[in-house]
This record gives sequence, C-alpha cells and structure tokens, in this order.
Amino acid sequence: MVAMAARILIVEDDPDIAELVSRYLDKAGFVTERVGSGREALRQITARPPDLVVLDLMLPHMDGLEICRSVRAADKTAGLPIIMLTARAEESERIVGLELGADDYLAKPFSPGELVARVRALLRRAQRGPAATKSMTYGPIVLDTERHIVTANGQDVVLTAKEFLLLEYLLQHRGRVLSRDLLLTDVWGYRYTGGTRTVDVHVRRLREKLPVLTDAIVTVKQFGYKLMDPAPQATS
Repeated sequence: MVAMAARILIVEDDPDIAELVSRYLDKAGFVTERVGSGREALRQITARPPDLVVLDLMLPHMDGLEICRSVRAADKTAGLPIIMLTARAEESERIVGLELGADDYLAKPFSPGELVARVRALLRRAQRGPAATKSMTYGPIVLDTERHIVTANGQDVVLTAKEFLLLEYLLQHRGRVLSRDLLLTDVWGYRYTGGTRTVDVHVRRLREKLPVLTDAIVTVKQFGYKLMDPAPQATS
C-alpha cells in the first residue's frame, strides 16, 4: 500500500514567493495548496487541517502570529506542524513566533532547498511510525510514542510536534548534558545557522506545560540542558 503524499498548506500573499515554494515542494513529492490571506487560511485549516503549514508572518486581514495562536488554541489543530516565514530577520520577531507555537522559522530571503529539507525533517519526526518503545515515564509524565500522546498526573497535555519530539529526546537521554547544537541536529534534523534560541523557547514551553520539568530540566550555562535522572520527587 502506497502512503499518501503529505499535504502542505502555503499561506503567503506574495504570489511569486508562493509559486516558488509550491514548485519546490511539489517537485519534492508533496501535495500543496495555496492561500493568500489570513482569514482564508484559518478557515481552510479549521475545515480540513493539512499535514503541515508554511505560514508567512505578514498577511492581509489576519497576520501569521494570530493564525498561529488560533491554531494552537484549538484541540483539533493544536499539534499541527508550522514553519513560519517572514521578511523580518530580527530575533525578537522570531522568538515571538516560536513562543506562539511555530515549530520552525525561516527569514526571507531563504533557500527553497533548505525549506524543503526542513519540511521533510519536521514531517518525518511528526509522522513516523510506531517506535520500539511504546511509552516512557518520568515522574507523573507518561509519553506514548505510538499515539503521540502525553499525560501528566493522568491528564492530557497538548504539545506541538516539536515539543513532543524534544521531550521524547530528553527522556531518551536523561542524565546527559545535551548541547543546543546537538538538540537542533537530532530533534530539528539540521544544523541551524541562525542561533539556538529555538531550543530555549521550546524548553521554556515544555516547562510551562509540564511544571515538573521546571526544575527537572537543568540549564547548563552557555552550553545546553540536562534532564535530571531520576525524576525529582513530587512535593505534597
């Protein structure tokens, strides 16, 4: 049985850029759809969620940040992989997008080939088949690798694709000091040339969503992170 090609929604109001992105993704074997406004993008995502969204920041009617916020707030689309595009190269804009739940970020002008590589890496990690180990536990946290579900104290916790994969990687390598560059290479699937704040933002979001990780993920100054092993004891 042949797997269906992943469906990518390109949200970009510049027709030339949208055409370029679509051409490269189509050539890579994906099925692409294009919309040019924020409102139409949100309607389409809500009605029929794609496998991944390539999302421009500056859009008519509703900007990319608002779309990202709305997508993450809805249970149906909370885990939808998002790669954000923007002409703004400032770090502050990149961090805002990541804080709102974007999984990745590319500043214009960008290499279409690099975008394709990042789409592949994100989809490969978000849609891979069942793992040999079906679940992992860490204190009150249970991570189900087969169903891509995380619970804490028996309650479901909604994570984005990259948050899930980062948590999974930390659990697999608990007790080890992991550099930001290593995390980017192994979790994001490429070497990131624009800095490592992406990792910091995702670690911060994991700490916010899973309070037990607030102290359990130890920051190693100017290097990276370590997940404590064993997990800290719950306090009454």
